Amino acid sequence: MDFGVVLQTDPPAREVVRLMVDAERRGFRYGWTFDSCVLWQEPFVIYSQILAQTSSMIVGPMVTNPSTRDWSVTASLFATLNDMFGNRTVCGIGRGDSARRVIGQRPASLAVLAESMYVIRELAEGREAQLHGAAVKIPWVRDGRLEIWMAAYGPKALKLVGEQADGFILQTADPAIARWTIGAVREAAAAAGRDPGGITMCVAAPAYVGDNVAHQRDQLRWFGGMVGNHVADLVARYGESGPVPRELTDYIKGREGYDYAHHGKAGNPSTDFVPDEIVDRFCLLGPASAHIARLEELADLGVDQFSLYLMHDAKEHTLAAYGDEIINKLD
Repeated sequence: MDFGVVLQTDPPAREVVRLMVDAERRGFRYGWTFDSCVLWQEPFVIYSQILAQTSSMIVGPMVTNPSTRDWSVTASLFATLNDMFGNRTVCGIGRGDSARRVIGQRPASLAVLAESMYVIRELAEGREAQLHGAAVKIPWVRDGRLEIWMAAYGPKALKLVGEQADGFILQTADPAIARWTIGAVREAAAAAGRDPGGITMCVAAPAYVGDNVAHQRDQLRWFGGMVGNHVADLVARYGESGPVPRELTDYIKGREGYDYAHHGKAGNPSTDFVPDEIVDRFCLLGPASAHIARLEELADLGVDQFSLYLMHDAKEHTLAAYGDEIINKLD
């Protein structure tokens, strides 16, 4: 199993870079960041610094979207970094949540997302694609390579992952949800004539190593609220008795709005509705042995990478614990 770390690009950027450098030293192969450039600093500027100060770490957004940048800009950003540092980027992408909603816009449709994934990959790898009715090609790309990993929860989005994406990002560490979503992606890939085993399965969730579980829950409760934003859209589309597992939908019944000013932050007041049970299922907490047990369960379900969100008050301790006690147990 590969490991990644997910950070917000809070200022100062040098602290984000420092933590990524430390993560690579401790055995993390991927460095991800949020991409919501009103709430946090512009990630692609910071990626250049991370890549310059690491030797092999692969970096990218978890996740970008098709709508806040022109697709030619997104492709050129990745292609430029790859030209400078040797194809060490990955494009995590979804419909868009915080990046879109904080500027008064709705998430993109799946049709737009599907077209954007194709165009961004084609341009970033130096091929011609149709964009805004014109034939476009980035002429300076040489030997470009860009994998597209798509974040998804609902049936139609999971089908699109299987049909088109190089990787699947599931933002919850609940084994029951992982089993259902990974199965749906693989089924869609097979139906599309693709090799299901060729799609990288990535689970991303907060992890906090320690013994004070009550404190850890309070620090990680924000994640249930973030996932709840996507689940609320699914319930609106499919209904409470739709095809989405109840493990994912039941807990949002007490949800009453959401303030993106606290998005992804410990102590988010918009997430009081998230019960302890959901924190325990969606996140990894407790001592290192508990993390290893959950990760082994996820690996048995076909998860290739675990990427841990570090939005809590023990970032460096958790990084160190993963490097010293956990990563080598899952090699």
